[in-house]
Amino acid sequence: MMDWALRACGWHGHYTYAPDEAELAERLRVDTVAGVAWRCLRCGTFVPGAPVGSGPADHAPEVPRGRLLRDRWLMRALAIERLLRGLLLVVAALGVLKFRSSRETMRAAFDQDLPLLRPFADQIGWDIDRSKIVHLIDEAFSLSNTTLLWVAIGIFVYATLQGIEALGLWLVKRWGEYFAVVATSLFLPLEIYELTEKVTALRVGALLVNIAAVVWLLYSKRLFGLRGGAAAYHAEHSAESLLSVERSALAVPAK
Repeated sequence: MMDWALRACGWHGHYTYAPDEAELAERLRVDTVAGVAWRCLRCGTFVPGAPVGSGPADHAPEVPRGRLLRDRWLMRALAIERLLRGLLLVVAALGVLKFRSSRETMRAAFDQDLPLLRPFADQIGWDIDRSKIVHLIDEAFSLSNTTLLWVAIGIFVYATLQGIEALGLWLVKRWGEYFAVVATSLFLPLEIYELTEKVTALRVGALLVNIAAVVWLLYSKRLFGLRGGAAAYHAEHSAESLLSVERSALAVPAK
């Protein structure tokens, strides 16, 4: 089983903290031949040297560990997927604008080259006159410049939504979780409708990823009041904190 804490510490370094509360500090430090070592709040390893931070225990930064750390990795993986999707949408929008500015040239080249494909199409049994691809290209040429501009704007807006999702999820912000659920849910009916027209592995995969993301965020992040809502969510984070665990062992109530 992967140790998420050790991997995170390997990438970002250990985070040690010296609380002002003497009894609590004694539980987080140990004397070694190399000097005083402080316990990492993420992986629990004792690290020789001065602590990274110090102060009242209540002022210690939140250092995710355990399941919460695993959830953070999953959220950032989802953020990367959203960012890549947004970049592809930007490329598509730029392609529409490029097509809009040089449509007449492309139309002339299309009309000139299409007859040259007919002998090859006949050999492989491809009926160009009934081809959906050729039909869609021909329809695209018939769209007005205004329509193409609005299509490009719509794609840019969708790409912006994907970018906002990616930012919120990467930063592990509560608003990012809500935004991701709402924005993703709004486009689920469109993705389902696309499947009624044609089933492809890409469309099915994208739909399953989005449904899984919505269900996981709703359940694990307790959004919209589910499973106790925000209060239970923050209590869970506090309970996972190493400082909270050690303070509970001392029977010192949190302030």
